Amino acid sequence: MEKPELSNRDHIEVEVCGSPGEPQASPVLALQDVSFSYDGVAENIRSVSFTVTKGQWVSIAGSNGSGKSTLARLFNGLLFPNSGLIQTAGLTLVPDNLSAIRQKVGMVFQNPDNQFVGSTVEEDIAFGLEGMCMSQADMRERIDRYADQFGVSHLLLKHPSELSGGQKQRVALTSVLAMEPEILVLDEASSMLDEQAREDLTRLLKEMHKQGKYTILSITHDADEIMASERVLAMRDGALVADVSPDALFANKELMSLCSLEAPFSQKLAQELNSRGFSIGRFGNEQELVDFLWSFN
Repeated sequence: MEKPELSNRDHIEVEVCGSPGEPQASPVLALQDVSFSYDGVAENIRSVSFTVTKGQWVSIAGSNGSGKSTLARLFNGLLFPNSGLIQTAGLTLVPDNLSAIRQKVGMVFQNPDNQFVGSTVEEDIAFGLEGMCMSQADMRERIDRYADQFGVSHLLLKHPSELSGGQKQRVALTSVLAMEPEILVLDEASSMLDEQAREDLTRLLKEMHKQGKYTILSITHDADEIMASERVLAMRDGALVADVSPDALFANKELMSLCSLEAPFSQKLAQELNSRGFSIGRFGNEQELVDFLWSFN
């Protein structure tokens, strides 16, 4: 059990995922004592250290202003730390390695308008693939496959300005995923999606996670998305205050409050049923819990 350095009002017990005695795979992302400041005075990121191994799905949670988005922009060199060391996909984050690192890291921002570069959706998806020197035939296959997978095939010839907020976010996701990055960073990528689209995104992330070739870091307030991940990094005032499993996060009311989170309905109902003697285990979303309970009918 480890305790982070917190303000006097934020002392909480912290469970660190994994055991010191367990063999660890080589990290695909490693931060060591990383600090960052926008103005050179106040630290927006304070002495953050953690590692993420290949294939992990890690949620980054915290209240607004906790440093989540700033931290994500350090992963691929959109920002550079004032101190500390960052290694991404085996490469140290220095200017000479930026091009190689950014080919390994795909980032989807909260505001999809920041990512559009093409005059049509199809051109926007193709833009990143052209940068990979992909053949026309392979580009066509990749565009069609991912457009179909994320439900934007009917939008391929539209201008981005014609799309709704949710459609724009789907296209931004499709454009990044079509490049099949080794590391996928989602910065509140589901914030503009409706409930069905959020479920579709979570389902897609689950499928990607099962493949084992993607490492996913998801900044999110969506409880179901957090439950579907395997690990949560909780941020507070620029510091990492907890590295826990989703179950441990939602079982800790103080930590949930600190992160401005509420447990998903499926988790709260499962906890209540377990407290009444029903051993029903863990469920990633409400539908999984409903399907399980229906089996008793």
